[in-house]
Amino acid sequence: MIGIDFRPTLNAPDDDPYLWLEDIDGEEALAWVAEQSARTLARLGGPQFERDRDTLAAIFDRPDKIPLITRRGRYIYNFWRAAANPRGVWRRTKLASYMTTEPAWEIVLDLDALAASEGEDWVWDGASVEPERRERAVLRLSRGGSDAVVLREFDLGSRSLVVDGFNLPEAKGDIGWLDPNTLLLTSALGDGMATRSGYARTVRLWKRGSDPLAAPVIFEAGPESVGAFAELDRNAESGRVWFTDQTAYLDSICWIGDRNGPKTQLDLPRDAQWTVFGDWLAVKPRRPWTIGGKTCAADVLIGISLSAFIADEGNFAILFEPGDRCFLQSFFWNDGKLVVSYLDNLVAGFEVFTPGRQEWTRCVLRTVPTAGTVHVWSLDAAIHESNGEVLVSAEDPINPPQLLLLDLNAAPSLGAPVILKSTPENFDASGVIVTRHEAVSTDGEMIPYTQVGPAKENGDAPVHLTAYGGFGSSNLPCYNSAIGKLWLERGGTSVVANIRGGGEFGTRWHEAGRREGKRLTHDDFAAVAADLVRRGVTRPGRIGAEGGSNGGLLIANMLTRYPERFGALLCKVPLIDMRRYTKLLAGASWIDEYGDPDKPEDWAFLREISAYHAAEPGRSYPPILLATTKRDDRVHPGHARKMAAKLQALGYSAHFYEHDAGGHGFAIDNRERAAFFARGYYFLRDAIDFAASP
Repeated sequence: MIGIDFRPTLNAPDDDPYLWLEDIDGEEALAWVAEQSARTLARLGGPQFERDRDTLAAIFDRPDKIPLITRRGRYIYNFWRAAANPRGVWRRTKLASYMTTEPAWEIVLDLDALAASEGEDWVWDGASVEPERRERAVLRLSRGGSDAVVLREFDLGSRSLVVDGFNLPEAKGDIGWLDPNTLLLTSALGDGMATRSGYARTVRLWKRGSDPLAAPVIFEAGPESVGAFAELDRNAESGRVWFTDQTAYLDSICWIGDRNGPKTQLDLPRDAQWTVFGDWLAVKPRRPWTIGGKTCAADVLIGISLSAFIADEGNFAILFEPGDRCFLQSFFWNDGKLVVSYLDNLVAGFEVFTPGRQEWTRCVLRTVPTAGTVHVWSLDAAIHESNGEVLVSAEDPINPPQLLLLDLNAAPSLGAPVILKSTPENFDASGVIVTRHEAVSTDGEMIPYTQVGPAKENGDAPVHLTAYGGFGSSNLPCYNSAIGKLWLERGGTSVVANIRGGGEFGTRWHEAGRREGKRLTHDDFAAVAADLVRRGVTRPGRIGAEGGSNGGLLIANMLTRYPERFGALLCKVPLIDMRRYTKLLAGASWIDEYGDPDKPEDWAFLREISAYHAAEPGRSYPPILLATTKRDDRVHPGHARKMAAKLQALGYSAHFYEHDAGGHGFAIDNRERAAFFARGYYFLRDAIDFAASP
C-alpha cells in the first residue's frame, strides 16, 4: 500500500486533498469532470444503452400519458413535455374538455421557443397566477434545472412576457400576490438577503414599477435560519398575512400580520405541522403538547378555533389519534373541510372533518381506493377557490396510475369517484407478483419492504433494491416504468424498503433515523438485503442498490459499511462528505436531520456515516457509479466528485458521471431523464451479471 493516499481519514477529517473538486466551475475541476464523464459514457454506451434510452424516452413521451392538472379560476392548467416539445409547453383548457378523450388545449407558453429565442437553458419551475383578475402570472424559470430561478411576469391574455413587469434576476426565492400591483417578495437576491443555507431571509413589499432591491423589508429572519416566508390568506376577511421564520428544517415561528408586517406570534410548538382555513386551525405536534390544560400525545391531529386558540380558550377536538402502525401522513383544507390522509400498516386511508360550533363531523372516504399507493389533493391551486373537488391518484407496482375526481360535498353518497385519466401499461407485468415482508434490523426493529418479481424464487434473482430513509418522507412502492421495462420485464426483482428516517410510521419512525439514529437507517437497508438472501430470493452478488440525495448517503454507506451484501451500487446526486456538508450550498438547512459537524458531540456520530472519510484500502468494495449534475445547487456536486476521486486513488472500481444540466432532478427533459435511468440500470445489470438484452 506504499504510495496510496488514504486521505481524508476519520482520524484526520480535515486533511482533504480533493477540496479543489468543490470549485464547481473551476478549470481544473471541470477538466477532471470531463475526462471522468467521457470514460464512463464510453463504458456505459453502445447499442444496448441506446435501445434502453430510446425505449424509456418513448414511454416518457407517450401522448396518452396522464396530464397532471391544477385549476386556476375557469381554467385547468398543465405543463406538458413530449418529443416535439422536450422543454415543454404550458397549456390550459376547461375541466369539461379535459374529461374528454381529446381535450382542446390552448398553448399559453412554448418554453422551447422561448429558450431558443433567448439563447437560455430554460427549465420550467412553475408559475404563480394573480388570483383576482387572473390576467397576469409570474413565471419561475430555472437555468439548467437549478433551484435558483429567474422571475418573469407574463400576460395571459396576449401570451407574452411583460418587459417592464415584475422581473427578477436569478436567485433562490419566490413571490406571492397581494394584489395585481403588489407582491410579497421572498428572494435571496441582494446584499445580506440570503441565509446561511442560501434561501431568502427577508420578505419585501414590491410595488409595480419600483426597484425590487429597494423594496421595503417588512419581515426578517436571522442569517442562521433556513429562510423567511410569507403568504396572503385570502380566506380571511381582514386580508391577513402569515409570516414564517423557519429557524431550522423542522422548526418554525409564525406570525399573523398584514401588508405592513407581523403583528401577533402564534404560540404553537415550533416543530408542529399546522394549517388554517378561516377561523379554523388544525395542528399535528411532533411531541406531546399541553393545550387548554390537557396534554395531547405526539402525532395526534387537533382541531380548534383560531380565535379561541389565540385567546387561550381550551376548547379543542382530537380528530385523529395514531395507532400501533397507523399514522397521519398529510392533511389539507378544501371548501372548509379538512381532508386527512393516513397509513395503517402502509395501507392508505382517508377521512374528512367538517368543523362546527359544537363539534366536528367525521366522514370516512370509503369511495377512495386503498390498495397500492394512493394520494389525494385539491384540484384548485388556491385554497380560497376550493369547492370540494379533489384529485385522487391510485397505483401499485404492477398497475399503472389512475387519476380520479371526487366531490367531497357529495361523499359518501357519491359512490365511486369519476375516473379522469388512466396511464397505459408501459411494461409486461405478466407473471409478476407483489408481496410484503419484514427484515430484522440490528436492534431488533422490524423493517417492512415490498418485493415485486416472479412468484417462484430460485436463490439467484437479480434484485434492484432502493430506499430513502430521511426527513420524515414516506417512500411507498409505485408504478415505476423504468424499473418495470428495464428490470422486471427481463425477469428481475424489485424491492422498496421502508427504512427508518422516513415518515411511514410517524414521528417515532423519523426520529429513530435522525441525527445519531441515521446509522440505524443504513443498518435497516442492509438488513433487508440480508433478508432477501435468507429467504432464498437471491445472493449478495446479485443485488444492485440505488439511492439518490439522502438516499445517496445511504448507498455510500453501503459501500463502506456493508460491502459484502451487494453486487453493485448506484449513487445519485449524493450527500457523502459529512464533515463539510454544512458548508456546501444548502447543506446548513439539514442540520436538524443529520447534526452539526462543527460540534464535537455531533461529529462523534456523524463520522460513523461519513463514507468519504471511512473509505479505506484493502476492502472488497462492490463497483459503484456516482452520478451528479453541475447545476445541482441543492446538494453540491463536490460530494460525488470527491468520493469518486478518493475511491479511484485507493484502486477501487468507482465510475463517475456529471451532466451539465438537470439540477437535483437529474435531467431537463424526458430524453435526458431516459438516458440517466438507462445508463444507471445498464451499469447495475452489467455489474451483477444480469443479462443486458431482454
